[in-house]
Amino acid sequence: MSLSPASDALSADTVPAVEHERKLRARDKTIDILKKRIQQQADGDGASSFTLLEQTLNLSKVIALKTEELERERQELQKALTDLRLAQSQVLQAQKMESIGQLAAGIAHEINTPTQYVADNIGFIGMATASLMMLLDRSLQVVDATRAGQPADALVAELDAALKKARLDYLRRQIPEALAQSKDGLDHVARIVSAMKEFSHPSRGGKELLDIRDVINTTVTVARSEWKYVAELETRYADDLPALYCMRDMIGQVILNLVVNAAHAVADTLQSGLRDKGRICITVERAGERHLAISVADDGSGIPEAIRGRIFDPFFTTKPVGKGTGQGLAIVYSTVVDKHGGEIRCDSEVGHGTCFTMRLPLSADNGEAPWK
Repeated sequence: MSLSPASDALSADTVPAVEHERKLRARDKTIDILKKRIQQQADGDGASSFTLLEQTLNLSKVIALKTEELERERQELQKALTDLRLAQSQVLQAQKMESIGQLAAGIAHEINTPTQYVADNIGFIGMATASLMMLLDRSLQVVDATRAGQPADALVAELDAALKKARLDYLRRQIPEALAQSKDGLDHVARIVSAMKEFSHPSRGGKELLDIRDVINTTVTVARSEWKYVAELETRYADDLPALYCMRDMIGQVILNLVVNAAHAVADTLQSGLRDKGRICITVERAGERHLAISVADDGSGIPEAIRGRIFDPFFTTKPVGKGTGQGLAIVYSTVVDKHGGEIRCDSEVGHGTCFTMRLPLSADNGEAPWK
């Protein structure tokens, strides 16, 4: 199966090593041939010790030159490997930022909505505060007149009229509600900003032990604008989930790609008008003692069997030109299989939905346990 540009960089890791091994075998073969020739000349011609010494020195020079040449090539190959890994990291980061860019409009809407009603509530609270301050001023006037022994009937009448105009009972109910709504809106904005910051932050030098629930919750928040209008999204976490040894940003990108794909598959089924929303479910549970299984299932249109074997191929897409790059699932495969030593499979039925299940090793020791 062909892989994405990121996975091409990973696959290229093995090519220099194989080439280096081939050259080492060729060197050893050359040395063996030279040894045999020396032995044959010594046996057949009765060569002198000087001749044998000269041939041995020549052989040593050949070995030294070959070794020096192979060492230079090894250093060049090592540099090429370093460059490839750097390129792979840059490709992944570019893909992640491209995903964020595609979600930008939806995220802007997600932030704009609570910001708008926070602004409206602040405007209401401002007017309510002005009314309450006016009532306070009238009340203080009545108190001051009473303390001074002056007639306060007119002031009391003005205060009563102001109380009716201010609708004090209404303000008592609405001000706390407006404050609570504003706090909720600001908390929502803070969650989105925090999720964006965490999602876009690259892995800190490699794999680390993480709570996969935090990674999934962050990604679901970032992708909310993609799924909330077409599906109800549910997360199911087993109680005994251990920490997962992984690269946070890469696994977050995998979850994002699968959730967005699921949302698009569900959206395709809503055009008939037979239902308003579909369903997406993310499930995480242990898979034996050494692996964690993460599933992203939807009740969308499903994947036809004829193309099911190509879905992880780079640049393969069923979407119209300009709507899909064909890189999403290729990066999913590369990240899960090549970068994390895991497995991924797709179960789908046309008209009923699709479930992607990936199994990731819990520790650095990937093992070779069979799929369960």
